[in-house]
Amino acid sequence: MTELSTPSGLERRLDVAVPLKDIEGEVVKRLAQLARTVKIPGFRPGHVPLKMVAQQYGPQVRTDVIGEAVQSRFNEAVRAQNLRIAGQPRIEPAAGAAGESLAFSAVFEVYPEITFGDLSGVSIERPQVDIGETDIDRTIGVLRRQRAAWNDTDRQAQDGDRVVVDFTGTIDGVEFAGGQARDFTIAIGEGRMLPEFEAAVTGVRAGESRTFPLEFPADYHGREVAGKTASFTLAVKRVSEPALPPLDEEFARAFGIANGSLEELRAEISQNLELELARKVESVVKEQALAALRAQATFEAPRTIVEAEASAMAENMAAELRQQGMKTEDLKLDVAMFRQQATDRVILGLALGELVRNHGLAATREQVRARVEALARTYEQPEAVIRWHYEKPERLTEFETAAVERNVVDWVLKRARVIDRPTTFEALMGPARV
Repeated sequence: MTELSTPSGLERRLDVAVPLKDIEGEVVKRLAQLARTVKIPGFRPGHVPLKMVAQQYGPQVRTDVIGEAVQSRFNEAVRAQNLRIAGQPRIEPAAGAAGESLAFSAVFEVYPEITFGDLSGVSIERPQVDIGETDIDRTIGVLRRQRAAWNDTDRQAQDGDRVVVDFTGTIDGVEFAGGQARDFTIAIGEGRMLPEFEAAVTGVRAGESRTFPLEFPADYHGREVAGKTASFTLAVKRVSEPALPPLDEEFARAFGIANGSLEELRAEISQNLELELARKVESVVKEQALAALRAQATFEAPRTIVEAEASAMAENMAAELRQQGMKTEDLKLDVAMFRQQATDRVILGLALGELVRNHGLAATREQVRARVEALARTYEQPEAVIRWHYEKPERLTEFETAAVERNVVDWVLKRARVIDRPTTFEALMGPARV
């Protein structure tokens, strides 16, 4: 007996009954088979009384038979009903028919009917950038700063300088974990510190001290200080300014230009910027296309899969924070914090899968090969890089994923309204910093 019902939304309840005579018959059959080989002290193999075998192994055999029967009946019912199960079913016992059958219910979710709205009204901006001499000059400036020598100075600290400080932070007059450091280097303008810190060291001189308030963001990774206001006192030990290397043949050779030609260095930088630009444009367009696809995907996400994704996200975040030195007992990450993001991920993933299956958007060998070759061209021995990637199929996974995403993005772009928006390399990439 099999009966399917829909308690709500994507949830299904499958009521199944298995005749007890079938279960008991299988238990007897397996015990008889076991009696031929089981070893019990005092009996030769194959001569152990069946009653003794049943006493010792009967409960486990019966449990195994019931489990297999339940799974088998469930699988048969799923195939018969043509159901696509999302996640693992929850098996619950139910009242059987007066000792004649074993009744159980399987509660589970099914995958939704996936539908998409009209993409013709969606606008996607595609950046249009021409790389010029100014962009190459800016990149050379970054390369020079990377190879700069650092000299102590008595002047006030300014953007681009390095400041070495000792600092101590307190909240309500009490020092807190991670709020103290000695000989700590702050690079002004790189954005690696909270804005209040950079503001506090801008304009200082070696030997000076400053006290300033700092309000930690509400979403700061250190939960014990998140959203709180601390008072920091810092002592400036050293202010250093960069001394840039001269732009000469030696500088060009340092970046692989054997003949020291600055023109060849500029040409290579230009090529690299073009590759960087292409990747950035692809990323910007992809982000908009996938966001549009998510917005037009009008279907419910299975709760089971969402919860699994949210739990995985919480575990990954906890692992990252542990790597940063936080103690496990301080990691009180609520799965609910990740539920909305997990929902978006699941819906987008189901939408992508539907498009790939129904519109022939799977990655082709040629597309994967092209992406591997594009990466290989950035190395000195491209052929060796290509061979390494093709030695093991799993090394191609990220290229296959990227090719599929590109196919989906192209599918969206054919249906949406694409607007070419002129911009500059710096505006698109952000200011270049060391």
